[in-house]
Amino acid sequence: MRRNENKGKGKTSGRGAGNARGKSNARGNSSTSKKEGQKAKQTASKGSGATKNTNKQEGIRLNKYISNSGICSRREADTYIETGLVSVNGKIVNEMGYKVKLEDDVRFDGRRINPEPMTYVLLNKPKGFATTTSESKGNTVMDLVANASNSRITPIGRLGRNATGLLLFTNDDKLKEKLSKKGMSRLFHVELDKNLKAADIQKIREGFTIAGKKIEIEEINYVEGKTKKEIGLKIKNLGNSVIRDIFAHFEYDIVRLDCVALAHLTKKDLPRGKWKILTTQELNLFSML
Repeated sequence: MRRNENKGKGKTSGRGAGNARGKSNARGNSSTSKKEGQKAKQTASKGSGATKNTNKQEGIRLNKYISNSGICSRREADTYIETGLVSVNGKIVNEMGYKVKLEDDVRFDGRRINPEPMTYVLLNKPKGFATTTSESKGNTVMDLVANASNSRITPIGRLGRNATGLLLFTNDDKLKEKLSKKGMSRLFHVELDKNLKAADIQKIREGFTIAGKKIEIEEINYVEGKTKKEIGLKIKNLGNSVIRDIFAHFEYDIVRLDCVALAHLTKKDLPRGKWKILTTQELNLFSML
């Protein structure tokens, strides 16, 4: 700002000089200004071209991506890239300086790698939040864990918008794959619109078929000290609608659905709407699943 003010003062004092001299200076300045303007345009043109090239190659260098994942150093990564051990989105990449994005599928010797630290977040979900990563669905669980980590965590399993309770988030693809294949026990506190008949609870316990698909649960009982409208249901399923399908099959509507335990994790000391980072001990217990 000070420089601009000084230039302004210089121009004002220049007007006090002789007219002929002022005109001469004005012409010289005009000529110089034109040349400088042409140079500036050329420089700007080159600069804009460089910006375009940079934009086309946004992302992180592949060797750095590999190094950040803990596989090896950047120099060693270059060697592995040259020998064809690295693929990006299904294609072998041998190009030095190749750039990738965090969402790309980068694999080293066939195994997908992740340049971010492994993060595991447990949320006690309140009502009114959809279990999705889509930004077009209004309030989502991703809004609730936005400050939990800089890593790209996503939920494992689903809870309906009006369901509450525990939901696990991670960027650990190996754990996601494991739990997707084997399932994960979830304990729900279910409140129905009417008392659950003993005959129906027995049928659910024994297993039954819906639309040709066998439905099996691990445990089901009345909640102690409550009416027979309130049920404890343990099921090894990560789906969103299976519990509603179970009770709808026997003509019951769910009034309230709350996931109170997820594998070995509980809601103890975790208020509704809050999240926590899993401890090493809590995380290690997943290896036993």
